[in-house]
Amino acid sequence: MTTMVRSEITIDEGYRSSEVASFMAQLDDQLSRLRMATSDLTPADLQWQPAPGMNTIGMLLAHLAIVEVWWFKIGIGREEAPSVKDVLGIGDDDDGMPIAAGAAPIAVLNGKGIGFYNDLLESARTYIKRLAAPHAQEDLDREFIRKRPDGSRRALNVRWVYYHVLEHFAGHYGQILLLKHMREDAVKRA
Repeated sequence: MTTMVRSEITIDEGYRSSEVASFMAQLDDQLSRLRMATSDLTPADLQWQPAPGMNTIGMLLAHLAIVEVWWFKIGIGREEAPSVKDVLGIGDDDDGMPIAAGAAPIAVLNGKGIGFYNDLLESARTYIKRLAAPHAQEDLDREFIRKRPDGSRRALNVRWVYYHVLEHFAGHYGQILLLKHMREDAVKRA
């Protein structure tokens, strides 16, 4: 007998915009997959670097939470100079990224277990869902201007914020899977 495997995205009804609800459902699916893939990692796994100056899984997990909150504060919350500390309990730079060439992982994450990172990710997701739920469809086209570090200006729309948080999450999730595989291979060879 053939087994049926279902692959579906379920859209929650608690959102004012169906497009926002779809983005959030996709983000939740990515987070669920990430949690399954990282559930067995030890603090040593989370702080392992393939070489000095390279990201760790822990750094990337913290970075995912920081970026979600930071971009939502800018794009949806309309904050000009956001900080994530009030939501996450860690600072904007407490992921250690970008890491300097040849540098060790950021010390603030030393010894942290997967529960610490899951709590960060859960706090970030709870926060962005609170902002996203009442978000009106017509606001997705709203444009705003950000000044870049080099002094140039960048025009973005709110829809791009949702997209960017999703594509950013998916990209780093792939990087985390690669680092996990590299770590497992390094442990086998040791």
